[in-house]
Amino acid sequence: MCGIVGYTGDRSSALLLLDALRHLEYRGYDSAGIAVISPEGRMELRKTAGKIDKLAELLSSDAPEGSTGIGHTRWATHGRPSDENAHPHTDCTGNVCVVHNGVVENYAELRAELQRDGHTLSSETDTEVLAHLIESALRGLADAPCESGGSRLLEACRRALGRVRGLYAIAAVSLDEPDVIVGARSRAPLIVGIGDNANFLASDVPAVLDHTRRVIRLREGELAAIRPHEVTVIDQQGHIQQTEIEEITLDRMAAEKAGYPHFFLKEVYEQPEALERTLAGRLTATSSRSQSWKILI
Repeated sequence: MCGIVGYTGDRSSALLLLDALRHLEYRGYDSAGIAVISPEGRMELRKTAGKIDKLAELLSSDAPEGSTGIGHTRWATHGRPSDENAHPHTDCTGNVCVVHNGVVENYAELRAELQRDGHTLSSETDTEVLAHLIESALRGLADAPCESGGSRLLEACRRALGRVRGLYAIAAVSLDEPDVIVGARSRAPLIVGIGDNANFLASDVPAVLDHTRRVIRLREGELAAIRPHEVTVIDQQGHIQQTEIEEITLDRMAAEKAGYPHFFLKEVYEQPEALERTLAGRLTATSSRSQSWKILI
């Protein structure tokens, strides 16, 4: 699975994101990248095919400034390993940037629709359609009252993801709200880390343990908007949700193994969840009474 990290706070984010990505290396990857919103209001992308060390080398001489950013390590689902297919991905304007873990099952029809509407997509990935869907949703909200906890980006993500079939965890940023990161999950894990003068998003707890042990595990279908001093969680209908903060007591290695004594046993017990993710979007109930299922091919 791909790795997602996000940070918004009072520190420079680029190297912090890089370090957090290193703690997700056990997930496997073929490319890595970050996007940081600069103090001048630019979306600064740094991404490359290959190992995280290649991204580290790039950042050693050209690390962007800015205190809000997202990062990603990719394990390919759509598109060959390349700089163009590495995350993050932007919309047509460069205003919206997205990282994504999972599979957009209906990406081909969404891509064709976006292209008919005049969008230009430059990668082979399913992820890029998400950035353009959010772009379109933001355009539709231009003159609308700000909903979803006061964040247009959060509302735009909610509307855009309502068009998506499949499984995903995402993190998105927009130049319009430079201190906000929006996360969302559907059958893929995503957590919020609660820090001091900062908040985090991540695919898994080890990415944030250097900075906080207080986390919110987003529930199925939930979206979150995080700011340095605030977290808002909504459901798919836009209703604000109550959250529970969990205190992580495991050390880093135990956290990476989810409390199991070794990775092999963790993988054994995760097989039902892995099977569910694999079949997501390919199973449909043929009868609500019989609960029989058929595979969509």
